[in-house]
Amino acid sequence: MAARATWKGFLKISLVNIPIKVFPATESSGSIAFNQLHCECQTRIQQKRWCAHCNREVPNSEIVKGYEFEKGRYVIMSEDDFDKVRPESTRVIDLVQFADAAAIDPMYVDRTYYLAPDGGMAADAFAVMRDGMQGKVGIGKLALYGREYLVAVRPHERGIVMHTLHHAAEIRSIDAVEELNSVPAKVKPEEMKLARQVIQTFEQPLDLSSYKDEYREGLQRIIDAKIAGEEIVTTMAEAPPKVVNLMDALKKSLDSVSVGKKKTAKATTERPAAAKRKRA
Repeated sequence: MAARATWKGFLKISLVNIPIKVFPATESSGSIAFNQLHCECQTRIQQKRWCAHCNREVPNSEIVKGYEFEKGRYVIMSEDDFDKVRPESTRVIDLVQFADAAAIDPMYVDRTYYLAPDGGMAADAFAVMRDGMQGKVGIGKLALYGREYLVAVRPHERGIVMHTLHHAAEIRSIDAVEELNSVPAKVKPEEMKLARQVIQTFEQPLDLSSYKDEYREGLQRIIDAKIAGEEIVTTMAEAPPKVVNLMDALKKSLDSVSVGKKKTAKATTERPAAAKRKRA
């Protein structure tokens, strides 16, 4: 099924305005959704807005937004207050800076969208700017639905992708993780050498499409079995052994990988030989 555009506007680079359509690059349909039910009658649970002080349910007309500036003390914000700083939706992705594509830290990426030309007239300009941005990323802002987004735009295969980004103030400092204070600044050279050897044995070209959501598939099998009234049989997962000696664990890792490769190589050489004997 063809993708449907969720937004139309313009990609603005200096004096160049390209009519574009925006398509979500990801989908949440891959996850399995569940409803909360009352176990006795299997009726869906309703969530109500409840005021503990007044001891009653509160309708939407009585709900306001408040900012807690001290413990238990709030300043009330009205819609007029929000309107004073709410940017107008301009339908323009205005790129104001370009940088190397590697300059974007993945931690800042929030959501990803595909951009495509809106109409045949825009296709040529779209292709020119896509090729002109090779190796680069454009940074800009997008005012949409009453709020402002920081975005990054970069070429991708035949098209262009747009990432909405977190602002720097939204990224929590790694210094807030106190447990990292116990991590040593230097490691033993012999341990690092073995660790790199173990890592190198697992290196291969990356293909994320080869990884499946095994948790989702397992849930789906259980759901299908329950619907069909079949017995569900599961295997208990073994707990990984605790690492007592790092050097021993690294050496055992290398030995296990080495043995695995030898078995694979032996099986590969034995198959043609068996086929040759069979033909004879």
